[in-house]
Amino acid sequence: MKSNYIIIPLITIIVATVGSLLTSGGMDWYQTIALPSWTPSGAIIGAVWTVLFVLATISALIVWNKVERTWIFKHIIRFFIMNAVVNVLWSAAFFGVHLLGLAVITAAILALTVIMLVLLIWKSSRTAALLLVPYAVWVVFATYLSYAIWDLNLRLAAPWPCLSTGTCF
Repeated sequence: MKSNYIIIPLITIIVATVGSLLTSGGMDWYQTIALPSWTPSGAIIGAVWTVLFVLATISALIVWNKVERTWIFKHIIRFFIMNAVVNVLWSAAFFGVHLLGLAVITAAILALTVIMLVLLIWKSSRTAALLLVPYAVWVVFATYLSYAIWDLNLRLAAPWPCLSTGTCF
């Protein structure tokens, strides 16, 4: 068995686990902030992320096994790594340190990394690229949701930079 069939899913499991730990550690705080009425439930968010992590893992395996080792391949791998790091950073910004403005910026960067992955992978493997499209759509939605949460709580906190809940802007 090729080691990439172990390493790539293991990386995904680590990213998902760290993100989940950061999220669960911030759930008491999350229950105290204002959320838009259209915020999906935690169960839906968890289910969506599970599916997206599986799709991204399959995409990464296809890229690793099928894409020729050119400069594009190197950029694709760099963007997969950036994506994993930024994914964890969003959880840290939002649920860990409650910096909603930073979470919006981080979510936007995360969305850009996924979009770049789709574009970079497209010529080499349309299947691998298409597997990432739901991830791109979800992260664009999550970026807007992060912005809406930031905006809603910022308006509630004005003129103070931090709420009593520990949410800062």
